[in-house]
Amino acid sequence: MKKFELELRVYFEDTDAGGIVYHANYLKFMERARTDWVRSMGISQQELLEHSIAFVVKDMEIKFQQSAVLDDLLRITCEPVKIGNVSVKMTQNIYNNKNQCLVSAQVKIGCVNTVDKTPAKIPDAIMRDMRSDT
Repeated sequence: MKKFELELRVYFEDTDAGGIVYHANYLKFMERARTDWVRSMGISQQELLEHSIAFVVKDMEIKFQQSAVLDDLLRITCEPVKIGNVSVKMTQNIYNNKNQCLVSAQVKIGCVNTVDKTPAKIPDAIMRDMRSDT
């Protein structure tokens, strides 16, 4: 299964008064990585929405281990560990430029029909791309 990495710089707007990344912003960083992971497979989220399909976070277990600070260059990873018919479980980690793991999370995202807000089967083409190692 594809592992994806995104580099991201910590800006002033990401930090609290002490120059440390505010805890909720790690969730935003992980969301950006998941979005770019989908984009890297040639999948347009806008196109998915036009077909009444979206991916939503169903469950997340997160561990904060160290803090990122202003100007850090972070590497955020997404690695699917189980792909089901309507959901994907993945591991996400955030590393600093010293390759220290700052935050780790187990995330389950579900595919939903945006019209009736019910689970939807992940489209076959997306399933193939998610399972591909290339």
